[in-house]
Amino acid sequence: MDLSRARAAAAAGFLSQGLILLSLTTRLPEFQDRWDLSDVDLSLILLMMILLAGAGSVLAEGLARRRDSALLLRAGLLIVAVAVPVLCSAQSAAFFIGGVAAYGLGLGVVDASTNMQAVALEHRYDRPILPSFHGAWTLGGVLGAASTLATSDLPLPASAVLGVVPLLVAFGPFLPRDHGPTELATQVAVPWRPIMLVGVAMVLFYMVDTAVQTWGPLFLDHTFSTPQRYVALAALAYLVASGAVRIAGDSLVRRHGAVLVLRVGAVVAAAALAVVVFSPSWQVAVLGFALLGAGVAVVAPLSFSAAARIAGGEGFDPAVRQARVDAVIARFNQFNYVGALLGSVLTGLIGSDSLRIGFAVPMVLVLGIVPLAPAFAPRLAASLNRR
Repeated sequence: MDLSRARAAAAAGFLSQGLILLSLTTRLPEFQDRWDLSDVDLSLILLMMILLAGAGSVLAEGLARRRDSALLLRAGLLIVAVAVPVLCSAQSAAFFIGGVAAYGLGLGVVDASTNMQAVALEHRYDRPILPSFHGAWTLGGVLGAASTLATSDLPLPASAVLGVVPLLVAFGPFLPRDHGPTELATQVAVPWRPIMLVGVAMVLFYMVDTAVQTWGPLFLDHTFSTPQRYVALAALAYLVASGAVRIAGDSLVRRHGAVLVLRVGAVVAAAALAVVVFSPSWQVAVLGFALLGAGVAVVAPLSFSAAARIAGGEGFDPAVRQARVDAVIARFNQFNYVGALLGSVLTGLIGSDSLRIGFAVPMVLVLGIVPLAPAFAPRLAASLNRR
């Protein structure tokens, strides 16, 4: 199979995921007004979405033992393609909530299966390429936020057209698995404990990532007299800087190694959050958010790469190896949602009186990536897999 076409298709999957998610999250105030939702109501709906996304990822893990990740990705994209028009054009709150629920489930399946595709392609290329895939997600997020700004005068149901994007991507030439015998599923033993160190780093990243996208605009709004049209710059600056570093991340990791890149990035991230916490103006805070995006950009893709190395092991039949990797990636994706819950809840609760204090928490915790970085080294990952 043409690997370049499969790589482009997987990148399109990442891009569509980021585009849809940011398109929806940047329209949350509109959804809140349309359905007269209180902050508590909206928080509960978002919690439901995150929990269902976790369930979708667990579902993908179970199916990955017997089904192709390409098939899972197509199914997840089709669920999203149906859910988005439903929740955007719903005529009752029940249909809106049902659409959000379906979207959450599809989100989890797509999250897991896009990363399955990415690590399988990275194995075929035999060099780091995951940062560029996650760069495609970030690019999609930037496009999603930009689409909200560009269509702010249109009625909310007009955004239902976004469902066309995952529908088209679902027919891409994804990488098929080289299936082994039907007994393959019984041979897949997931090495859970060795990936915990890498998983903790993943939690720390998504805690920071979700805190910025959820509370960054509110930080500008509540802490300074920021013009309303500029509060979205917190998330946008973060995403643009993150995307730029992720696109360059493949060569950075090849040149300097994952351990050094992660350690430097964690220190940069802590310094960036210090800029945010002590910022004298909203313009300085936006600069801090941009620097933060650059610092943590490659944590997630390198986490998936390390987890895949631990799962793959040595001496396995290629089909068995791929089944092991697919199952681990789907389970590993749960760290995403643990970090998302911490970022959206912990920062807000601690920062209920002042979001400066709320962002001081991830400022300290992100430095935990420094001692965890050696777990990302290929040799250590291989030795952990043998334990």
